[in-house]
Amino acid sequence: MKLKIGLPKGSLQESTFKLFKNAGFNIKLLERSYVPVIDDPELEGLVIRAQEMARYVENGILDMGITGWDWVLEQDAKVIELVRLRYGKVGFRGVKWVVAVPVDSPIKGLEDLKGKKIATELVGYTKRYLKKKGVDATIEFSWGATEVKPPLLADAIVEVTETGASLKANGLRIVDTILESETVLIANKISWKDEWKRRKMENITILLKGALLAEEKVGLKMNVPRNRLEKVTSILPSLHTPTVSNLSDKGWVAIEVIIDEKTVRDIIPDLKRAGAQGIVEYPLSKVIP
Repeated sequence: MKLKIGLPKGSLQESTFKLFKNAGFNIKLLERSYVPVIDDPELEGLVIRAQEMARYVENGILDMGITGWDWVLEQDAKVIELVRLRYGKVGFRGVKWVVAVPVDSPIKGLEDLKGKKIATELVGYTKRYLKKKGVDATIEFSWGATEVKPPLLADAIVEVTETGASLKANGLRIVDTILESETVLIANKISWKDEWKRRKMENITILLKGALLAEEKVGLKMNVPRNRLEKVTSILPSLHTPTVSNLSDKGWVAIEVIIDEKTVRDIIPDLKRAGAQGIVEYPLSKVIP
């Protein structure tokens, strides 16, 4: 038996393959191919656009897939959300779909969009959102380069952004945010009822969550004089408590701990001053809480 999994093509492809590698799955994709080779005989993959993923998972062509929550909502797909995987092109963050207009546009808020033309790739969701807000506007599908549409081809756009840099570079300002989205792992409802497939999907979910958590953490180990142990451990944050091991020299102990990578540079000097020696920092591939 095989589990059919969809992997996103495009901006998320490289970071997704890296995440799977850290989770223990090596994925190779030949040039111009859409069928990856996965070193797990129980997995069968397909690389497709994230925009289409939810529909194929809902229809059962795929048992599970990785896409954006925004595209699940856009297609109004009836799928099971297994886990949010907080990563993207530029780091571990979500994305926002925003309404943007030229800097000198008189449009200040959503209410000013009445009777206006809006270009976006997120047509279905935008229509439903504006309808709920009582805004009657014309929504047109944009085939790309949406940022250049205003003011000649559209009065406003609804576009996805992680940092807002591209919008600003194209002379646009953000009026409102209509959706915040993250990458999600989704499953087909019928596949989820199959005992073997469900267990396989649960295993993949655990490993992916562990790999993603490990991206933000590192391991630290060091030797500490026993009479400085309390002072050193008071500096160390950890998932639970530091691991303390006896050394052959009874006057010393070894400490090992997992901590947030962003805190390492701040605490290593303090650890050194508190008496720690032989401090070693090492990367992690998976952290399973």
